[in-house]
Amino acid sequence: MAEVSGLGGLNPSPGGLVLALVQSRVPAIIDRDSLARNANRLASVVSHAKAELTTIDLFLFPEYSLNGMIGRRANRDDLLTAADSEEVDILRQACVDAGVWACYSILEPNPNGAPFNSGVIVDPDGQVQLHYRKLHPMVPYEPWQPGDLGIPVCAGPKGSVLALLICHDGMFPEMAREAAYRGANVILRTAAYPDPVKHAWRITNQANAFSNLAYTASVALGGLDDDGFGVIGDAMICDVEGNVLVEGDTTADRILTGEVVPSRSDDARRGWAAENNIYQLGHRGYVAVRGGVQDCPYTYISDLAAGRYRVPWEDEVEVTDGTREGYPERGNSS
Repeated sequence: MAEVSGLGGLNPSPGGLVLALVQSRVPAIIDRDSLARNANRLASVVSHAKAELTTIDLFLFPEYSLNGMIGRRANRDDLLTAADSEEVDILRQACVDAGVWACYSILEPNPNGAPFNSGVIVDPDGQVQLHYRKLHPMVPYEPWQPGDLGIPVCAGPKGSVLALLICHDGMFPEMAREAAYRGANVILRTAAYPDPVKHAWRITNQANAFSNLAYTASVALGGLDDDGFGVIGDAMICDVEGNVLVEGDTTADRILTGEVVPSRSDDARRGWAAENNIYQLGHRGYVAVRGGVQDCPYTYISDLAAGRYRVPWEDEVEVTDGTREGYPERGNSS
């Protein structure tokens, strides 16, 4: 049976972590002034929502919710925001003023290449507790530099250990598995997916939860993108069995709230026998073999680690750069 969600956080359980998933509209960012106004608008969402629902512990804002979709078709390095920028300072101060945690999206300058699509998790003291750069930009559509900070985790409120995946990251089961392997019991996912990806969004959020005995909390931009296409919104929270506890819709700026209880993830990982898959992956057949077999039978993992990842149809893959979307062809450097 699926867990309850405390009436959307109105009645938190003991140890309950109340999440506010904000289906932000696509902001129209044209200059630094509009960027600053948008930062203040997001900060006001934090202050007003926290005043309305005082039990909120953590806000989750979607990918591109601060900078908008700059860079998708035009080079706008002038509208990027470093983790120590004035705009991020506004968002950090919102956490201090409201006494909450928040996860924000930033498009970050990179002096050594293309910008990073990043996220930061900020605590109630305004300190950045996690800084993540998207490992898997959605090719061929996104021109971002692949992240170079790995998949970090941080201690969060109410016994949570938090990790962040950004949009396309969540389509790779290895991403959520790595986050859980490093201890994350609540995996956050931010996105700006269009309508055609709605089904895949839902099932991967569920699968990432169940296969790792983790909660997943996910939110995308809502409403319409710059070109008039729908973005899914579709905030959702899944429990450790992959059940959807609460789910939003496409409404721009809707805030979906609900609770998770991180200790239930911890308890499942320690107490489950059947389907304790994150443990059993590295302890195969422990009924027959004491402690289980701990080798790596997966050639894709060993090949990837050795830098020789190659699918059997490698030479037949048709799209291997961004030229179809109007981006310049890149060199061979990784």
